[in-house]
Amino acid sequence: MLSTSELAEYLGVAPQAIYDLRTSGRGPRAVHVGRELRYRVSEIEAWIERLSDPVRGDEVGHVR
Repeated sequence: MLSTSELAEYLGVAPQAIYDLRTSGRGPRAVHVGRELRYRVSEIEAWIERLSDPVRGDEVGHVR
């Protein structure tokens, strides 16, 4: 599990970016461990995969 700071370093972003993603519901799921947020590596990997393979609305169920 990674802390917010460790996740930010891994992604090459500021820790605030992680908090902003989480607040907006667009970041990886976290769990509270005591007073800190921790991110499972498996959840981070799944989140990155979802970001890299978006489903476009015009490609789903449309025949051209």
